[in-house]
Amino acid sequence: MRILLVGAGGTLGGAVRAALSGRGHEVIGVGRTGGDLIADVTDPEAVAGLYAQAGPLDAVAVTAGDAVFKPLGDLTADDFAATFRGKALSQLELVRQGASHVAGTGSFTLVSGVLSEEPIAAGAAASAANGAVEAFVRAAAIELPPQRINAVSPTVVEESLPAYGPFFLGMEAVPVSRVATAYVRSIEGAQTGQIYRVR
Repeated sequence: MRILLVGAGGTLGGAVRAALSGRGHEVIGVGRTGGDLIADVTDPEAVAGLYAQAGPLDAVAVTAGDAVFKPLGDLTADDFAATFRGKALSQLELVRQGASHVAGTGSFTLVSGVLSEEPIAAGAAASAANGAVEAFVRAAAIELPPQRINAVSPTVVEESLPAYGPFFLGMEAVPVSRVATAYVRSIEGAQTGQIYRVR
């Protein structure tokens, strides 16, 4: 398969790329500042340009999304808007535009996260955005067939504990390779409308 992988340069993206490439897929990595293709997917025009450059695709997978972490009382309207744009709206736009660029039996795999179910202090904006992504996946699965759509919802990964561990107190981390396996399941499998929770 030809797979467009958004966020390929990150910890999770690198693991997903390795897993997919190891299974014989052609992976086209996308990043904001580096990668096979460069695009800021929070900009709908950039998404259009990305699909024009990418050519025919069998799948699109997303492994990154920006969110603002602040105590609820400190969050501004702009913080919420930035989080929804960075984590939710960007992914929705990749699906909206991508439906006409991905093979008829192709798939989309989005990313949400543990905060949709297990909120943390200072994570209200991220929790809301993750929940929006998961609700969209369930709704889009009704209208996309024969194309498929799923989301992977990981907890914090072991490899990211130095940076994110303090936010996820008491939550058990998982190896990033386990999360990458969920992407393989979504892309190569037959299910749609699923949230693959990796805990």
